[in-house]
Amino acid sequence: MGLQEEIDQKAKEIHTDSYTMSIGELMSIYESEEIDIHPEFQRVFQWSDDQKSTFIESILLGIPIPPIFVAQGEDGIWDVIDGVQRLSTIYEFTGLFKDDEGIQVAPSTMTQTSLLPSLEGKVWEGESENAFTKEQRINFKREKLDIKIIKKASDPDAKYELFQRLNTGGKKLSPQESRDCLIIMEDKPFFYKIKRLADHGAFQECVPLSDRLKDQKFDVELVTRFIVYRSDEIKAIQGNENVEKFLDKSILNIIHHSKGLGSEVEAFKKTFDFLNRTLGEKSFQKYYADSERFKGGFKLGPYEAIIVGLSENIDDYIANYDETTFEHKIVEMYKSENYKTIMGKNLRPIARMKQLIANSRDFFHHED
Repeated sequence: MGLQEEIDQKAKEIHTDSYTMSIGELMSIYESEEIDIHPEFQRVFQWSDDQKSTFIESILLGIPIPPIFVAQGEDGIWDVIDGVQRLSTIYEFTGLFKDDEGIQVAPSTMTQTSLLPSLEGKVWEGESENAFTKEQRINFKREKLDIKIIKKASDPDAKYELFQRLNTGGKKLSPQESRDCLIIMEDKPFFYKIKRLADHGAFQECVPLSDRLKDQKFDVELVTRFIVYRSDEIKAIQGNENVEKFLDKSILNIIHHSKGLGSEVEAFKKTFDFLNRTLGEKSFQKYYADSERFKGGFKLGPYEAIIVGLSENIDDYIANYDETTFEHKIVEMYKSENYKTIMGKNLRPIARMKQLIANSRDFFHHED
């Protein structure tokens, strides 16, 4: 297929529209719950008070503002893809904003800006002399923003592609922060289940991560990997894919075709409770045969080599292994020729991941 044919094909898959809406209209559809700005994203796309005030200043002065991008869901509700912080700043300033638990957030107070120093201390309404006048509130609500809409007939992947392409400015998102946003847009309860698993005490003990990695949500990524590794998605790996894109696509496919996490929650907790009881923080450290010791921090290779096979046979290991015998089993894995060969190959990360998972299933299969 040539370039023009690809352009024509993809253009047919994406249906868009454009509206110009007043801020008053955007306030109204938020109050009637016809737009979802995902307050959960606030922790990811957090603006400072000065940034919020500068944005309000731009509206007051009529300075051009980039369009807001939304996707229309099956129920007609607009799902905000790009513009979460801009809209939440408006809703917070005007006293409408609710957090991710549905609780009203106190209206924000403006700070001094370069063009409007008198904006310092201003609030939307009230008896205070710092409150906007009625005329200022009316004029503010009459200001307009451009809205770009991906219609529900579009290819489902378009929403995620657009999200990832647009949200590259400002704070640099980690792969899992971006993935979290995609999961939330698709299935909010699913996201919270993953988050609760990441907070499971035994998991945290077995996977001691630095504050930097936790800030980047790497613990949540490891839970996501646990779910993806155990799924049929692994079978589709060709060996040349980008790992992060593979994880994005796979977890969304799992959401689309599953009815929740089901048995994954139980398997996860059983596996990490067992690991914490037997190995603890040594669970995914590197084993050094010369000194016969586990040393260092968390390593992804051992995680991929252990977690699937162990979790799929966890009841047998709980019944038949204690701290000493299981540690011997792990040492045996590190010394095995299969493991050393896979780790010694110059493979792409996703090819190594697939081979380690296959080896994990073979190695931890429990013979009666």
